[in-house]
Amino acid sequence: MNEQFAIKFITDAIYTTMIIAGPILLVTLVMGLMVGVFQAVTSINEMTLTFIPKILAVIVLLIILLPWMIQVLMSFTVHVFNLIGTVAR
Repeated sequence: MNEQFAIKFITDAIYTTMIIAGPILLVTLVMGLMVGVFQAVTSINEMTLTFIPKILAVIVLLIILLPWMIQVLMSFTVHVFNLIGTVAR
């Protein structure tokens, strides 16, 4: 195992993490901004109002994107298992 291999492996791991977490974080950010604007316009300062739309949006997003996320994670896992033979030499 050389430095190039380690850098490539870590880069792939970080890229896979960003690909999986990106949509969830983006939807949560957009929902937070929308709720924040709604609260500023209506002067409603209810704390639970910020959590419920975010939770519902994340649940809907996970229902929609979960098969794709599992496929991405499975392909990364298979890639890592295939690299075990390379590292063991």
